[in-house]
Amino acid sequence: MTTTAPGLADAQDRGFATARQVADAVLFEGYVLYPYRASAAKNRMRWQFGVLVPPAWAPAHGEHSFQQTEILLEPRGAATLSLELRFLHAQRRTVQRALSEGTFEEVAELHLSDRVLVPWDEGTEERVELCLALADLTGSEAAFPFSRPAREEVEPVLDSDGRTVGRLVRRTERIDGVLRLRAAELEGPYRVSKLTAVVENTSSWAPADPAATREEALPRSLVAAHLLLALSSGSFLSMTDPPEWAKGAVATCENRHTWPVLAGETGRADVVLSSPIILEDHPAIAPESAGAMYDATEIDEILALRTAALTDQEKREARGTDPRAAAVIELADSMPPEVLERLHGAVRGLRDITGEDTVPDPDALFRPGTPWWDPAGADAAAPVPDHVTVDGVRVGAGSRVVLRPGLRRTDAQDLFLQGRTALVEAVLHDVDGGVHLAVTVEGDPGADIRREQGRFLYFQPDEVTVAPEEPA
Repeated sequence: MTTTAPGLADAQDRGFATARQVADAVLFEGYVLYPYRASAAKNRMRWQFGVLVPPAWAPAHGEHSFQQTEILLEPRGAATLSLELRFLHAQRRTVQRALSEGTFEEVAELHLSDRVLVPWDEGTEERVELCLALADLTGSEAAFPFSRPAREEVEPVLDSDGRTVGRLVRRTERIDGVLRLRAAELEGPYRVSKLTAVVENTSSWAPADPAATREEALPRSLVAAHLLLALSSGSFLSMTDPPEWAKGAVATCENRHTWPVLAGETGRADVVLSSPIILEDHPAIAPESAGAMYDATEIDEILALRTAALTDQEKREARGTDPRAAAVIELADSMPPEVLERLHGAVRGLRDITGEDTVPDPDALFRPGTPWWDPAGADAAAPVPDHVTVDGVRVGAGSRVVLRPGLRRTDAQDLFLQGRTALVEAVLHDVDGGVHLAVTVEGDPGADIRREQGRFLYFQPDEVTVAPEEPA
């Protein structure tokens, strides 16, 4: 369903163009995981993010039938809100082999020269697009029901000689949902409104068997559901870094099963992506990424190398699993060396040991006369510094420091180490010139074992402060 005000469609597309790259990654995150074969164990438990299941099935299984986005915005003039709800609609694909006289039988595999076709749940992208005046939402709720009908499609399968050897049968179940919108002006020094957007699965389907599995609910679910919102005039406020005067109002926003962040071009605040995956403001796809790998928990380089190393039989099964998996196989097989080299990594910005941003000469930093791995570049006579200066104090093995992790958005477990006192076991230097402090936490009963095994915790100098001396 699309409701679009005249002359606003182009503005909507321009506002969403940059944000949609990240939204695509959200939509297909985990869609098909390496090794991209239906037989792989981790591809048998899919659709992990933003799944809105039928309300009759949700309570007993700990899943959700709705998501709610609340965000603050500063509209200007007669501002218009453009909204795009996107989700995947799961469809069951079965494989049938051709028999005599135009009959078919369902099979577990159908072997062709270049691929092996197997049953699989595919995902088709669905959109619900709206464009309406913000004033129409202020003070009242507007509901926009939407529906996708059940359908069945048949695709013939031909061999290399053009003969029909089977067919693929795709069945899609009906999906019903509603998008509810409302806005409310807030009191304060500035003109600010709170926008609430609720996406709800309203399917009337109820399992006949109380023990019905998730597999039965998925075809009737909104998978990877997320919202794109854009203002024609005005701006949204960041939910993670709001201005001081708006922090109280931001605290009243209730986001359930989703999280809104500023999206689009850096420096602009007229587009928001409300995602079931936690992101930071202005997320972006790395420019080095050569294509979708559908597995953001891995590095593109690792996935490309692993995929290229699959056997021919494994690649045949991956090609027959899903068209997107087949595209990954072709991408890995055809990736030029110069493109693969770009995946090794990139430095977006650096900080010196004081925490100040630096802009080094890239040629001097990354193009040394002698590579780090060349033995000729090693200076065996040069002593390795066994200390580092922190807050003007010399810190080395045996020094006591207070841990202050978090500058680099480190592991969540580091939150438990915030403010803990630790003993420096060693000062280490990597091949890129970085300095790392190997520490053991004071009071850790396993500290002696860590020393014996050399299994320390590592922090950079700007993530610690010198511990105050204990009174005599």
